[in-house]
Amino acid sequence: MSTPEADTMAELIADCADLPTGLTVDPELVSAGIPAARAAAAWWVSEANAAQVIDLDEYV
Repeated sequence: MSTPEADTMAELIADCADLPTGLTVDPELVSAGIPAARAAAAWWVSEANAAQVIDLDEYV
């Protein structure tokens, strides 16, 4: 985790997508037949989804 508290949705997504090095596959294991980790597919939040939580602070 690189951002203690994300200020934007983009920062939050980037922080969540950053895998710790301990979770990456060792090259020796790949040569033993274990597939290498793939890059995560890009994802986004639609305006409709974001609109559902815009006023969340008012309810909390």
